[in-house]
This record gives sequence, structure tokens and C-alpha cells, in this order.
Amino acid sequence: MNSDIQRVLVSEKEIVDANQRLGKQLSEDYAGKNPLFVCILRGAAMFMMDLIKNIDIPLEYDFMDVSSYGGENTVSTGDVKIIKDLDTSLRDRDVVIVEDIIDTGYTLDRLIELFNTRHAKSIRIVSFLDKPSRRIKHVHVDYNGVKIPDEFVVGYGMDYNERYRNLPYVGVLKPEIYSSK
Repeated sequence: MNSDIQRVLVSEKEIVDANQRLGKQLSEDYAGKNPLFVCILRGAAMFMMDLIKNIDIPLEYDFMDVSSYGGENTVSTGDVKIIKDLDTSLRDRDVVIVEDIIDTGYTLDRLIELFNTRHAKSIRIVSFLDKPSRRIKHVHVDYNGVKIPDEFVVGYGMDYNERYRNLPYVGVLKPEIYSSK
């Protein structure tokens, strides 16, 4: 797998540092509350599990599987599909959406709209990676891990065709890996 990576964009140390910084900020901002962290599967699972280890307040979490990519696509289709919905009610809850990467903004725009109809008390977004140059739908990201350039990345939960999720860093995938498909 490592031979398919053009270069490491976010190292293991940078991942640890970002999680510690974000966990500290979230702990301060949600002190005295019981927030519900909503992990957007599958890409954000590694990030969320590491992140919540750095949060020292009571919290709950749930999972939602949403896709706007599908299969071997490397860009969002804009068609957001809910594959697995939440098991927890959002009514009157402080919700923190946990994303691996914010790219076009389509997914988060749709989720914010949906969570508002479910009467969430507040909705904030924490994203490990932010790719602002690709934004089509404006969404406010409350907590950013690392801003990255417009490159196709894998690792630390993010994949190409369900591969590379288990890399302990974020790397730029060699274009010949996905352009030959």
C-alpha cells in the first residue's frame, strides 16, 4: 500500500497533535453539557475514536453512514444518500458532526438541513481535514484539524475503493492508481 502513496501529507505526529488540540477545545466548549457526537462512516471512524480519547467531559456518540461518492469515484457526485441512519434522537441535543474530510460541502449541507428538521438544539462540525478550494456548498466548519490542498488523499480512515483506510497517516494517492480505472 505504501508504494501507492506519492507523499505523506499529514504525519502520524500531526494527527496526534490535531486530535489533542481539537479534544481540548471541544472539552472547553462543551463543559457542563452532554453532547452527541455523530460519526460519519466510514471515513471518520478512526478520527472520532482518537478524538474522543482527548475529550474529558461526558458525551455520547452514534454513527451515520452517508455517501456522496460511491465506488471508484474520486469526486463527489452531489447526490447524498443515507445508508445507515442514527439510532439516537437529536431532539434538544447539542450535536457535533464528526467528518473525516470536508470537500464540496454537499454532505454536510444536507446533514445540517436534516438535523435541523429533527430539532437538534445546536449543530457544530468538526472535521479532521478541510479542503476549502473545492467547496461548492458553504458550510461553516467549527473545528478544523488540518487544511489541505486539492489533492486526492487516503489513509487514517479515508479510502479509494475501500483500500488504504488502515494507513496510519494521510497520504496523496498516486494519480496512476485511480486514473487507470
